[in-house]
Amino acid sequence: MVVSGRAIPDHFRIDRTGGVVERVPGVKKVMLRTLPDGGTEEQTVAPERVEAACLDDEQLTKLHDLAAKCEEVYGPSRDIEWAFADGELYLLQCRAVTRAGSTGLRPPPPDEPPPPQVVVEVPFFAGLDDAEVHAISHMFKERRFAAGDTIAREGAGGAAFFVIDSGEAVVTVHGREVATLTRGDHFGEVALIDDGARSATVSARTDVVCFGLTYWEFRPLVQNNARLAWNLLQEFAKRLRGAQES
Repeated sequence: MVVSGRAIPDHFRIDRTGGVVERVPGVKKVMLRTLPDGGTEEQTVAPERVEAACLDDEQLTKLHDLAAKCEEVYGPSRDIEWAFADGELYLLQCRAVTRAGSTGLRPPPPDEPPPPQVVVEVPFFAGLDDAEVHAISHMFKERRFAAGDTIAREGAGGAAFFVIDSGEAVVTVHGREVATLTRGDHFGEVALIDDGARSATVSARTDVVCFGLTYWEFRPLVQNNARLAWNLLQEFAKRLRGAQES
């Protein structure tokens, strides 16, 4: 649901002692439930649980202990996947965040269709060669939002970067409209760095088609590609300068 853009995830940050230093509920209107005979079905989340935190302190403690154990056994900078079932925490996958000497890019298959032009034109790709741009572009997934849908909510956890392909979206901060986004505009850059809370709400004014890239997909690329990292810094500096002058 997070990857498809249909749920805004909760955001938790825990220090190395196990203390919870940040807890930001997201918005989860739908969920997937497993079926007894296999497979899953989509269900609507009860209204009182839509913005309730999905993990309690006991579960966060278990997650902290699991992350520490993974780091102890497999080494630092681990990316782990996990699940709770009947109160028990299970490790599903543990992998390195980065690999030394590699950008983490895999060329798309020869018969892969070309990526959408709006993605190729993302300014973060300036200075990269065509093969790198082609490979990164194919990591983006199409997202569709109906008019009135919230794409990102101020204060909620941020997990993806979006580029608008068609439609119009409005940006609000503390309820005040500050910008309108159309084709070629992008938002969520900070989420590609810290997976932190959103600084603004972005809502679809019309039906919107955009392409999204998750934080955990993009992070290894930035860590291993100085050109990408520099492009991100330039974009942040430009936005900071604009904010100071407004």
